[in-house]
Formats: sequence, C-alpha cells, structure tokens
Amino acid sequence: MTDEDIKKIAAEVARIMKAGGQSAPRQTLGDSVNIGSAGKVFQHPLVNQPGASEKKPCSGQGDCRLEENTCSSSCQSCNPLNKYTPQQVKATVDRVTFCNPNAASNSIAGMIDHTLLKANATQEEIGKLCEEARKYRFASVCVNPGYVALSSRLLRGSGVMVCTVIGFPLGSTTPTVKAIEARDAIANGADEIDMVINIGALKSGNDQLVQDDIKAVRDATRGKTLKVILETSYLTKDEKIRACKMSKAAQADFVKTSTGFGSGGATPEDIALMRETVGPEMGVKASGGIKNAEVAAAMIKAGATRLGTSASIAIVSGGEAAKGQY
Repeated sequence: MTDEDIKKIAAEVARIMKAGGQSAPRQTLGDSVNIGSAGKVFQHPLVNQPGASEKKPCSGQGDCRLEENTCSSSCQSCNPLNKYTPQQVKATVDRVTFCNPNAASNSIAGMIDHTLLKANATQEEIGKLCEEARKYRFASVCVNPGYVALSSRLLRGSGVMVCTVIGFPLGSTTPTVKAIEARDAIANGADEIDMVINIGALKSGNDQLVQDDIKAVRDATRGKTLKVILETSYLTKDEKIRACKMSKAAQADFVKTSTGFGSGGATPEDIALMRETVGPEMGVKASGGIKNAEVAAAMIKAGATRLGTSASIAIVSGGEAAKGQY
C-alpha cells in the first residue's frame, strides 16, 4: 500500500464523518502514530475506490483486495465506505480486517501460529513468513518483539494476527518489565501476547510471585489475547497444574506448553493435563516439536486449540519439517 492510498482512505473516512454532521478524527489514518518504540502506522486496504469499475459479485474464494470481489455479500471490506453511516464507521474496532479464504488453506491452518523466533531471523525471513501466513491463512505469525511493527505493516488488512513473545525465552524478568514489554508490543501492532512465566519462582513454590507476574501482563494486555507459556519440560505434574490454575485465575486466554527453546516440547499427555485443569473455556496451545500433520492431529485430539510451529507449511501440506524447524 502506498502513501497515496493511505491519504485516499483518510480523505474518504473524513468525508463520511463530515457528511453525517460529525467532526473528522483528530488524527487521520494517513498520519504516523508513534506511540510504540518502533513507531506504529495505521493503514487500511483501499477497496472499491471511488471511480473504480463496479466489482463483480462475491464468489466466496480469493482476496478482497483484487479487482474482483471474492468474499461474501456481508463482507464490509468488499463494499464502499459510503454505504455505512458515520456511527457505523466510528463504532468499528481499531483494526479492520477482511476475509479472503484461500484454496491453499485448510481447517488446521486457522489453528496455527506461524512461528519464527530464532535470534538471527532477518527482515527478509520475516517478510517471507508474513507472505506465507497470508497465502495459507494461518491464525497468526509469532515473531520477536523487534519485528512486531514490520509484521503488522505487512499483514495489515489480511486477517492474519501478529503474535509476539514476552519475557522470552527464560521468563525470569520482573513483572514490571514484562508489563512494559507487553504494552510496547501492543503499541507496535501486536494482537496476541505469549508470555513466559517465572519458572524459577514456580519451582521454588513462590506461587504469589508467579500469580503477580501473570496478572501484571494481563492488566497490560486487556482487550488482547494473552497466552501463558509454562515450559512444561522443566515442570512436575503438580507444577503444571498449579501454573494452569494460576493462569486461569489471572484471566489469561490460553495456557501454552513451551517456548521451543527449552529441553523439550509439547506432548499429548501435557496437553490433556492442561485441558483437564483449565476446562473447556480456556485455550490450550501446543508448541515445540510439532513437525508434521500427524503430530499436529495428536495435539488437537488431546485438547489443543492452537499450535505454535515453524513447520506450518509442512503440516498443512502433509509433508515433514525441514531440518532446524520446531
């Protein structure tokens, strides 16, 4: 999307607001919103531009950004902004997405956080990750905080979320630091936060610190999805149960098995235990060691509702993970 496209979007929204007797927003969509450490810029894909030829009816497949609309008739992004009242525009959420189902996607794809967390990940690799996530319709990309702003820009309007990790991978920073890191990530465009608990505190029996740690991040991420990473390979059964209960008490949205950097990854047994402990209302994310569709299916059968893996394409295509993927 070019700067000119962004200016057109801002002008169109301002025109609609004024037409309804409402004042234009103090800051248009074309302005930079430098509230995050990396600088955040809101954009929206321009569909049905004024003066463009009339779009064909949606066929249910493809991409709303293409010349031919291909979503359902209820997809708001397939219709001109001027079909909606100023009140409807103002009532929308801070991020607007559109549906673009793709033939390459499948039912498992929508459960996968397409992950790249290695220390030496390059900008080019992150760009490829985001391109793959768009193509296969993964739930999110999971990247380190330094790449949140870039990923947010690359995925804007795609419906693919940006997930990042906090206190990663050791979990041993303080609750205050984790809360600040989470706020900064959200400011830069993160939709979901995966935080690592204070593993040492849990193993020391200092449950109050663990609880405070999770709560600090929960308070910093209201309105966003919070997943709590337990690093199950380091924990006893009792510690896993306690960590799950504390995550639930802190109103986290998910519990997650692993960082992928510990001594082991997800197992069906751990997933089943976590699901039994948190009940049906919380999400359970399996992460680490999910390298093919067979393993993914076993995790889902055990109770996982999200999968974190860098072998995403192998899983949805029925192949095997390449060397070095987790």
